[in-house]
Amino acid sequence: MKKILTRNFVLALFAQLVFLSVFYLLLPTLPIFLSRSGSTGTDIGVLIGIYFFSSLVLRPFIGKALLKIPEKKFMIAGALLFALTSVGYLFAPPFWPFLIVRLLQGIGFAFFHTASYTMIANISPKAQIGQSLSYFYLGFNLSGALAPPLGIFLINHFSFTHLFLTCLGLSLCSLLITVKLERRQAAPLQDSSNEDTSFVSWDALPPSIVSLMTLFIWGAITAFFPLYAINHGVTNPGLFFTTIAVMLILGRTLGGKMLDLYSKERIILPCLTTYIISMVILTFSKTLPMFILTAVIWGMGHAFLGPTLAAYALDRSSSSRGSVIGTFMAMSDLGMSLGPVIMGIVLHKTNYSITFLCLVLASLINLNYFYFFVRKKEPSNPPVLSSLS
Repeated sequence: MKKILTRNFVLALFAQLVFLSVFYLLLPTLPIFLSRSGSTGTDIGVLIGIYFFSSLVLRPFIGKALLKIPEKKFMIAGALLFALTSVGYLFAPPFWPFLIVRLLQGIGFAFFHTASYTMIANISPKAQIGQSLSYFYLGFNLSGALAPPLGIFLINHFSFTHLFLTCLGLSLCSLLITVKLERRQAAPLQDSSNEDTSFVSWDALPPSIVSLMTLFIWGAITAFFPLYAINHGVTNPGLFFTTIAVMLILGRTLGGKMLDLYSKERIILPCLTTYIISMVILTFSKTLPMFILTAVIWGMGHAFLGPTLAAYALDRSSSSRGSVIGTFMAMSDLGMSLGPVIMGIVLHKTNYSITFLCLVLASLINLNYFYFFVRKKEPSNPPVLSSLS
């Protein structure tokens, strides 16, 4: 079995962890900041969602550009944009100045995130791509466990200024780690002649739509759960996101190798079921223990679904890995941008219970879409045992 934890893998993992800590510091705190600034539910949805919209527009172009430009350069540009926009939050009031800052930060996210995952896909042994992606997703999960409660702590005991300065410091730390990455060729040249190098990987589109629907739900939760929890007396909504992150860490640490041992369809179907269950529970939850239960079930499913869908997209496609990752993440960002915007309108017209019931419906649609339109009709081929030895 080839080595996964190379020097570049470990450095990219830590750079990703620190970089995403900025994202997770802002996850539960920006809706509170905007609400205290007088923004409506619709405004909050747009200002949260525009971040992912700007990211998704660029992803396919970045995926194409990674055939010629080394991933490290895009990661450096992304970290620099994160640092600049962290300063921008200190001075940009809602709505339009804040919107511009969110757009720029979304561009930085697209640069860094697409390039880092493409790097991992390119340097990982093909027979262990699921395990490798699962380990790399830990950067998301560790930052998701630590940063949300820290963000709430900073605004409760200090101020939003301290929060944004912390984001600046973490962005600069990520930049310093990224600079240490070894120089690499932009893409494996021996493979490029055999691959489709278009902007969009059409073969990767069906599993990418499943990811879109999943992150549509997640985007709505990130935008409105903090306010919902505070309305029910929860002083630190960040605990909800920490619980999810802990479940993701446990699942991906203990079960990462499973992703390369079993059919992707057999893993994806039960994972999609957990979204339905968790959203039903959230609809009727009003206390912290019930919120934690929702987070546990959601985290169990998402621990395996994210890397499995990414590996599934790579397996299905003949496109370059940059195009596949760009397409997959663009669709994921589209879900994250549409979720807050559409559910913000629903919330403005109705209430939280109706909003969460709509997320139950979205989960059901996603499960049926995968079962009837995406998965293979015939049984999947078993894994080649020799590739796992």
